[in-house]
Amino acid sequence: MPSPKKYKRVVVKIGSSLFASRPQRLDTLLLGNIARQISQLVKQGQEVVIVSSGAIAMGMSILKLSNRPKELPGLQAAAAIGQHELMHIYKLAFAKLGLNCAQLLLTWDDFLDKRYLNAQHTLNTLLKLKCVPIINENDSVATEEIRFGDNDQLSALVAILVNAQLLIILSDVDGLLDEHKQVIRRVDKITAQIKSLACPTSKKTCVGGMVTKITAASIAVEAGIPCVIANGKINGVIAQVAGNPFSQGTIFTPVKK
Repeated sequence: MPSPKKYKRVVVKIGSSLFASRPQRLDTLLLGNIARQISQLVKQGQEVVIVSSGAIAMGMSILKLSNRPKELPGLQAAAAIGQHELMHIYKLAFAKLGLNCAQLLLTWDDFLDKRYLNAQHTLNTLLKLKCVPIINENDSVATEEIRFGDNDQLSALVAILVNAQLLIILSDVDGLLDEHKQVIRRVDKITAQIKSLACPTSKKTCVGGMVTKITAASIAVEAGIPCVIANGKINGVIAQVAGNPFSQGTIFTPVKK
């Protein structure tokens, strides 16, 4: 493992389960707290890319829907309504801290050929400008066949795209739990036993769960990027993990290549 001081570029994935912790409401206080943590890292010379879920949850809140739409058009409509509102809240949160943020909406196609390079150049330029890129899947136009299905896998691909040194996946869980419901602090190899510990989510506002987080961790570590799954509600968790990835949650150590 590289030393913490080398984690100059970090990707932070924020799950819908954090923002939609209360029925039909977005937890703006938590979002503001996350923005403050990221602001501290940026002002210390680190670079942070956010992969943020929440557009569909935000759209559900605006539309006063208690259950996630089951049909693709309903999901796309909720995303279209919620995405600009989500970004508006991010903009206000970072503006209070003297930072700019930028929106990028990606699909599978954007990781192919020239689109991949275009996205990479854009992100590198934004980071040089000390701007915080905020990435989400382009839910309003992606078809069911080509959707990522969750932003966990997207965050791993983004980490590779920007040559990040660390991927932090924040959720409402403390990490990967063993059979006794204790947090497994370190995973050096993702085995069948490790995968068996994951169970799908039952949240009404999001998809994914620990299964997709382990899949994302697999993608990251195969590319040589350590991945930490941690509880985003822990005070100062982003700064803690960015400074010492063994401090919170479960760390998946990278394959040595």
